[in-house]
Amino acid sequence: MIGKKIKALRMQKGYSLTKMAEETDISKSYLSYIERGIQQNPSIKVLSKISALLNVSLEELMSPPPQAPNILDDEWYDLFAEAIQTGVTKEDFRYYLSFIRFKKEFPRQKKK
Repeated sequence: MIGKKIKALRMQKGYSLTKMAEETDISKSYLSYIERGIQQNPSIKVLSKISALLNVSLEELMSPPPQAPNILDDEWYDLFAEAIQTGVTKEDFRYYLSFIRFKKEFPRQKKK
């Protein structure tokens, strides 16, 4: 979890893994292990160096990401479940969405 957050912040700030390793004096391979979740428990000393470089507090770096609000109500879940049960694939669903967008963007003209 913390590795994904570090990677996202690093990329957001425009640091390559190599540059981050140089600036923090932490090996590139160790940073990579952290970001990929192989090293899941880096020391406070390491996290402090990373947070200082990324200009975020240690608390912010270590806190879990905020929960996204649930935007799907039960009716949406039921609709998705029905689609899956009837054999609608993700690719089918993407096709339907693009078709609906097209229909809304180019409504059919009434014949005169």
